[in-house]
Amino acid sequence: MLQNREGQRVPDVTFRTRQGNEWVNLTTDELFKGKTVVLFALPGAFTPTCSSTHLPRYNELAPVLSGCGVDSIICLSVNDAFVMNAWAADQNVENIMMLPDGNGEFSEGMGMLVDKQELGFGKRSWRYSMLVKDGVIEKMFIESETGGDPFRFSDADTMLNYINPNAVQPKRITVMSKPGCPHCVRAKQALGQKGLRYEEIVLGSKGISYSSLTAITGRGTTPQIYVDGQLVGGADELEQWLAAQA
Repeated sequence: MLQNREGQRVPDVTFRTRQGNEWVNLTTDELFKGKTVVLFALPGAFTPTCSSTHLPRYNELAPVLSGCGVDSIICLSVNDAFVMNAWAADQNVENIMMLPDGNGEFSEGMGMLVDKQELGFGKRSWRYSMLVKDGVIEKMFIESETGGDPFRFSDADTMLNYINPNAVQPKRITVMSKPGCPHCVRAKQALGQKGLRYEEIVLGSKGISYSSLTAITGRGTTPQIYVDGQLVGGADELEQWLAAQA
């Protein structure tokens, strides 16, 4: 039975991290003392839910969480430092500290170390998130102990709603572009000038083709920009949309 540890201190652990070409030890005190920290733990780097949803959404909401008084956001997994750094590079992580719990000591101290031998994973962390203030756990969101890999409570939106239910979330913007397209460059520059982050899907990469573009947008030209799931259109339409937001 996984135990909720609200009101208790985080385990006293030294983490072996890799910064550049050097090993750097980080203690629990260095990570948590005198700080407000959001930590989310997950079963493994490069795994499907962790890569498609859990980590990316925390990265998206990191500036909002920071504006709500969170000093740092930590992603923890029972993986080594090389794997965590490679995953961070693959995910273009900018706002998250990737913390390797290589021996599972922190996860074990939290009572969250579980056996995943049936998947060939060995010992891994259960999926959970927590808000820690000055080393003391204020709130935990622990996934239900069911089969598979449940993901309902430890997500970034749930954590943000707990910290500040009135926080304004950033718009989710997707730009479908192609190499050498001047209008795509113009659209991305316009978004950058407004300080708006966006995801870019480039035609010709990872099997994405004109067929993909027309199937999704119903149009055959680039760029095509979506905001919060709604099609805005090309660069001209985007400039009109941006002007309307002023």
